[in-house]
Amino acid sequence: MTRPLIAIPARFSESASALRYRAVVASRKLIAAVYAAGGEPLMVFPAAPGGEVDDEEVAQRLHWADGVLLPGGGDIAAHWSGQPDHASLYDVDDEQDAFDLAAARVALAAGVPLLAICRGTQVVNTVRGGTVVQDMDEHGGEIGHHRNRVHRVSIDSGSRVATVLGDAVEVSCYHHQCLAELGSGMVVTARSEEGVVEAVEIPEARGWFLGVQWHPEDTWDVDPQQLAVLRAFVDAARG
Repeated sequence: MTRPLIAIPARFSESASALRYRAVVASRKLIAAVYAAGGEPLMVFPAAPGGEVDDEEVAQRLHWADGVLLPGGGDIAAHWSGQPDHASLYDVDDEQDAFDLAAARVALAAGVPLLAICRGTQVVNTVRGGTVVQDMDEHGGEIGHHRNRVHRVSIDSGSRVATVLGDAVEVSCYHHQCLAELGSGMVVTARSEEGVVEAVEIPEARGWFLGVQWHPEDTWDVDPQQLAVLRAFVDAARG
């Protein structure tokens, strides 16, 4: 069976094993997960010099993509959502942000299947006019960060994610930010025990879309439910 082509914006990195310079990378675990799910993962250079990018150019660059996957990574600069900077922000890169935001706009506008993971979900929420909790440790004392955390998530019946995972799932998380005000048309379809948004969908989207705050690639090789998330996305891209 032909593998659908999955575009994954690469990540800028200050260093990488076996390379002598700063690097442009992708998570090996994520790439392996997409491949195991039946997709052909292809890394895309996130060019947006000075934090500026033309959506039409990005659309032309992604014309071949059967699906777009927005992966995790460093924090999004707060200014994109009209929020003040926070001292906890890390690995912020305006060029990376601008490209990811454009890729999200392009995929949603064209109806290209789009899977957003962790930071990627925050990118989509920002594109839709939403905001981000800049640091969960300071969010009114209600919740703490979800770095290196495995926990149970409750899923709304009738949602897209429920058709894949049922009414609950154990997930692997690594984030200190989460969604605050939801962007236009976005609906929460899963939450953690403390009420943190863990999955979102856009019922009126032109194409298949799912955003998850957790990292399905962390445990795909030992947890069939996490591989099922990626397979659902790849199947949509194949269709």
